[in-house]
Amino acid sequence: MSHVAPEEITEFSFLAGQARALGAEVPSVRRLTLPLPDGRTLSALRFGDEPIEVALLHGAGLNAHTWDTTVLALGRPALAIDLAGHGDSSWREDADYTGRTLAADVVEALRAWTDRPQVLVGQSLGGLTAAAIAARAPELVRELIVVDITPGVDQSVGPAALREFYRVVDAADLDELVDRAQQFGFGGSREDTARGVFLNTRVRADGRVEWKHHFAHIAARLLDAPPAGSDSSAPAPTILGEHGWADLDAVAAPLTLVRAAHGFVSDDAEREFRTRLPRARVLHLEGSHNLQETAPTALAEIIRSEADSTGS
Repeated sequence: MSHVAPEEITEFSFLAGQARALGAEVPSVRRLTLPLPDGRTLSALRFGDEPIEVALLHGAGLNAHTWDTTVLALGRPALAIDLAGHGDSSWREDADYTGRTLAADVVEALRAWTDRPQVLVGQSLGGLTAAAIAARAPELVRELIVVDITPGVDQSVGPAALREFYRVVDAADLDELVDRAQQFGFGGSREDTARGVFLNTRVRADGRVEWKHHFAHIAARLLDAPPAGSDSSAPAPTILGEHGWADLDAVAAPLTLVRAAHGFVSDDAEREFRTRLPRARVLHLEGSHNLQETAPTALAEIIRSEADSTGS
């Protein structure tokens, strides 16, 4: 980030450098805000001026900017949405960040901001959300691409890593959080990770840097199953939810799972996915869980191919 003076940095300051590295053009980009019926707001990034044909949903603890490099490589109009509790979207007072709950907001957004069925791409928590959208509002989705998540992932491997990562929610400076993100394999190069951390943090009044999304502050509560014998009458919903397989089974659109070589989906989880959903396609990419950051060009090619094959 040294090439940009601190006082000049905005959320779009990094796009030109990312585009140069890819040999791509920088599209027009603007932030959108949608008032929701309950008084919250949903935020998103709108890339390009032509009708939107690709909609992108990030994973837990990320935000719409995680898709920046993928969108630049894609070279298509796209909508990257901040899920509730993330980025510039409102937090939920009930801390319910399960796929079906998040899907309701995104359905409102797709109806407001798009005019045609989308190639809907969801990574991790965004993938479960995308499945719920495709099941609930099939008219909005012409193709579903789920990135490195299934409802059957081993919670002692994938979500447990997130839980451990968010045991530290603040630091003395950005470098500490960048070091931690790289230690856990979240992000690509150090420069890419530093950009992502900058776009996903804020400086508190005491000068410490903290994650700005709600998830960081409640990760253990959301990711841990209720303790055995717990008499809690209202346990917090877990991000995996209870309806993922039913939602995927109800999806009428063509369905693709993109599995990261070093991600959260194990061989067993992939076999279960193939058994339950034999009509779906499974593709493998070299990279870690956040493929939109660790393999953006390859992921963009998959998205482009699906947009071309399913477009009118």
